[in-house]
Amino acid sequence: QLVESGGGSVQAGGSLRLSCAASGRIFSSYAMGWFRQAPGKEHEFVAAINWDGGSTYYAGSVKGRFAISRDNTKNIMYLQMNSLKPEDTAVYYCAADYRPSGAPVITAPEYKYWGQGTQVTVSS
Repeated sequence: QLVESGGGSVQAGGSLRLSCAASGRIFSSYAMGWFRQAPGKEHEFVAAINWDGGSTYYAGSVKGRFAISRDNTKNIMYLQMNSLKPEDTAVYYCAADYRPSGAPVITAPEYKYWGQGTQVTVSS
C-alpha cells in the first residue's frame, strides 16, 4: 500500500514536500517514482529513484527544481518541490515496482503499485 501526503496550495515560487509512505513489502527492494496528471492532460513522469537511492532520474520540466529521495529505514519516499510554477498544478501519484537492483524506472506501465494521489495547486 502506498499513501501520498504533503500536497496543498502554494503561490508560484513556493515549495512543497510530498511524502509517499509504503507498507506491506520490503520497501528497499522496490524502485519508486512520482507521476502527475493535470486536468485534461496525459499522465506525466516526474521523477524516479532506484531501490537504494543511488540513482535518480527527472523529467526535463522539473530538473533542477525537484528532488526525489528515499529513507529505506522509514519506508518513505519524498519529492521536494521548489520554485513551483502554475504548470506544476496536478494530482501527484507515487508508484512502486519490485526491482532489487538496477536503474530507476521511468515509464508508468512498468509500475505495479500506485498511491491514491495528492493534489498540488500552484497559483500565480
